[in-house]
Amino acid sequence: MKHLALFLCLISLVGCKNENASEKSPEEVKAIEAITAEISVDEEKETIANLKKKLLKEGYQLFDYVDAKTKDTILMQQYFIAFLKKGPQRSQTKEEADSLQKLHLGHLGKMYEEGYADISGPFGDDGEIRGITIYNVPTLKMADSLANLDPMVKAGRLVIEVHPWWAAKGFPLR
Repeated sequence: MKHLALFLCLISLVGCKNENASEKSPEEVKAIEAITAEISVDEEKETIANLKKKLLKEGYQLFDYVDAKTKDTILMQQYFIAFLKKGPQRSQTKEEADSLQKLHLGHLGKMYEEGYADISGPFGDDGEIRGITIYNVPTLKMADSLANLDPMVKAGRLVIEVHPWWAAKGFPLR
């Protein structure tokens, strides 16, 4: 916070000094960049430390990983991948299957909205494994329970197989 106040003061001083100037001096640019970088690093450390404490308190499994190339510390979290596989009951009529599909998508949407699942999707082939959902919950039991609430699973059209999976917290797909 003290860095933020210092940064704001510096910006206002530079702004007043350069009211009529179109460019900042190299010294001013360096000072602004240094303070901005320091603020970003401090806020990121605080955020990661607070996030780690919160997640540990909630029962999540975590560990730190130091990237050999960048020397950055990365927070690794255990997630759970639910494989949605073809179930034994696949003789529903087209209308029943369509209705179950709508309920299935509603269930997955609810899991995402409530923060239990981070991503879901079908596979692009017609294999035994139909799709996956990645659950962002603290325990295998919780992931399994949530996955088994899926109307497709309850109807026997799909079965669930859940596995623990580690990934860097906050890293996006690309």
